[in-house]
Amino acid sequence: MVQVNVKVEYLGKNYMTNVITTPQASDEEIQRQALEQVMKQWAQ
Repeated sequence: MVQVNVKVEYLGKNYMTNVITTPQASDEEIQRQALEQVMKQWAQ
C-alpha cells in the first residue's frame, strides 16, 4: 500500500486529501477515490 496526496476540486473549492491505495492503481482510480473521500466528508 502507498499513501498519495491528491488535490481535488469540489463545489468550486480545492481540497487536499490522502489516498491509501495499491501501487498498481491508475491515476484515474486514485482521483476517483480522493473525490469520493471529499464528497463523503462534506456531505455530513
